[in-house]
Amino acid sequence: MKTELSEEKKLSRWLVFLLASACGLIVANLYYAQPLVGPISVATGISAGLSGLIVTMTQLGYAIGLLFLVPLSDLLENRRLVASILIIAILGLIAASMAKNSYIFFLATILIGLGSVAAQILVPFAAHLAPAKQRGSIVGNVMSGLLLGIMLARPTASLITGIWGWQAVFLMSAVIMGILTILLSCLLPKRNPQPRDSYRAIIKSLWFIFQTTPVLRRRSLYQAALFGSFSLFWTVVPLWLSHHFHLTQNGIALFAFVGVAGAVAAPIAGRMADRGWTRKLTGIAFVTAASSFAITHISPNNQTISLIIFCTAAILLDMAVSGNLVLGQQAIYGLGDEMRGRVNGVFMAVFFAGGAIGSALGGWSYAHGNWAAASMIGFSMPILAFLYYLTEKSKCI
Repeated sequence: MKTELSEEKKLSRWLVFLLASACGLIVANLYYAQPLVGPISVATGISAGLSGLIVTMTQLGYAIGLLFLVPLSDLLENRRLVASILIIAILGLIAASMAKNSYIFFLATILIGLGSVAAQILVPFAAHLAPAKQRGSIVGNVMSGLLLGIMLARPTASLITGIWGWQAVFLMSAVIMGILTILLSCLLPKRNPQPRDSYRAIIKSLWFIFQTTPVLRRRSLYQAALFGSFSLFWTVVPLWLSHHFHLTQNGIALFAFVGVAGAVAAPIAGRMADRGWTRKLTGIAFVTAASSFAITHISPNNQTISLIIFCTAAILLDMAVSGNLVLGQQAIYGLGDEMRGRVNGVFMAVFFAGGAIGSALGGWSYAHGNWAAASMIGFSMPILAFLYYLTEKSKCI
């Protein structure tokens, strides 16, 4: 593929910062609703058993976009494509802020998910610009922005809801997306791919690529399991914090800020991946994620200590998920420039499908067995992934 950028511009820090900031702001749209499940359910008439769908529908929309919109990055000029897709997100955000019933809200969240895949065109764009020897660290830096967006979305949404109501969260994001669309259209360098296949051929190739590429298949399933437990945790924990610890939306926001510490794992994992530590760190990520659920069953008499344990669990889980995500992307981005958009689309679609399943199971299990039932499902996901990991041969990394 060719690009209109010179080598000097490929390495510029401002470009990395722009890509990281854009990814964080865009992907945050997927997570604003997680701590707002309670107030959104009340306002739109969603039952407790179906509350997990508030997050699941967004993630399903995202997965659909990853499969059918992200592959367009191998065909169309990327800057214009990103701006066009962001318009879908803006429409969804506006519709969500005005939703009066569950049908309109769920439809809006699907549009939000579809439009937010713009971030997953920017991430492989960063990998395309990066020299092979620095790809892990540069992708890690961009992913730090994306992960900070994920982690800051929850406390930000809680704080705004506590002041102006949950509708303001989506309206404010719509304005931010509008500004971002203008900035990216003006500042993002052009990238014109040279496609060898038609869109139809590319879509047909997705399953073949997944089926015949062991690295992609394993890394996708690994991250699906971790992200499933992550989505379950952050769908259920706000409800548990409210009911068990009696925290307000502001209190839940402060708790969510704790998870931001987990983003530190992304650039560290990127640098270690460049040194060949991918396999060992993958196993550590699974053990860490499972441990984060296990420690929440330590039940001291002091409720403050119990809350500190939950904070520790949030940090450990976020570190495991963010670190393993960068490890996975470092591995799959080495498969070649000509299919990087498709590879990234398949990878993200599979692991976000895992997140959608985790969110749905979280809402259902919490409604039937509170945190005890939900946490057992969350614990089992990384354990199953770890068992699959034990069958891996070193050449599969």
